[in-house]
Amino acid sequence: MTQPIPIRRDARVQLLADALTLAARGWPVFPLRPGSKVPALHSEMKCPRTGACTSGHAKPEQRATTEVDRIRTAWATAPYNVGLATGPAGLVVIDLDPPKPSDPPGTHSGAQILEALCRATGEGVPDTYTVTTPSGGRHLYFSAPAQVTMRSTQDILGRHIDTRAWGGYVVAPGSVTPAGAYTVTDDRPLAPLPAWLQAKLTAPPRIVARPLHTHSAAPSGNRRASYADAALRNEENNVADATPGHRNKALVRAARALGRLIASGDLDRAEVEGALSRGAESAGLQPYEYRSAITSALNWSIRNNSGSRRTA
Repeated sequence: MTQPIPIRRDARVQLLADALTLAARGWPVFPLRPGSKVPALHSEMKCPRTGACTSGHAKPEQRATTEVDRIRTAWATAPYNVGLATGPAGLVVIDLDPPKPSDPPGTHSGAQILEALCRATGEGVPDTYTVTTPSGGRHLYFSAPAQVTMRSTQDILGRHIDTRAWGGYVVAPGSVTPAGAYTVTDDRPLAPLPAWLQAKLTAPPRIVARPLHTHSAAPSGNRRASYADAALRNEENNVADATPGHRNKALVRAARALGRLIASGDLDRAEVEGALSRGAESAGLQPYEYRSAITSALNWSIRNNSGSRRTA
């Protein structure tokens, strides 16, 4: 088991300064557990329904802030790492991961796959603000397109390439984990997200057509939306509350359940992936432990329930 990193006495002061620097750019931040990538905020199941949560549980994306006093208060108690809420910040961050130790020999990194995609399409990715991650990956920061709600995605551009926008967050520069630090390696101004990447990231998922099956009636109109939203929240909580030894099973079960609602058109895949990822991280799973499980379980569920898509 990886040992916790030793926290320097001045770490809290430095992390506070990093959080304030990001907030000054208009990028809302929130605390992550010291030495971790997991939010330090309470989960929905343990929500006191007070303060910011008086009207309902506020997730990290909703509680992230650029207010100096709130940031100083939050970082006054511990050397919290810094989470950056990408959606409210107006950002799309492309997360390029290196191959995992469990990957077969010869597996390409996210950076190599993106380069190959650029060659195949004849397009390019402009230089932009870049953060190097402890694993040797990179976060490429782009300004989100106006009048478009970009959602977080997994593997749409290729294996080991995720994006963080609405429904997600990134570990911000200055944060430190047992593997190392998140470091700004290119501090140039943000480039806008290229139009060709926006098109690929917002294209509807392809669903394989299968013979129609008989399904029980589901709620319609506003009732359907409420039903789907409730299912999304419940499954995220089920994953977050799973105990060691049962986390992967809970994750697969939740993904298969929500995959049916993607196939029926009631939920957006990127939204589901974001919710399941948050639940998995709250349960203590690392990205390499949950990403492939989510992808394969959703693919299975969508493929086997594609006949349930309805006309709204």
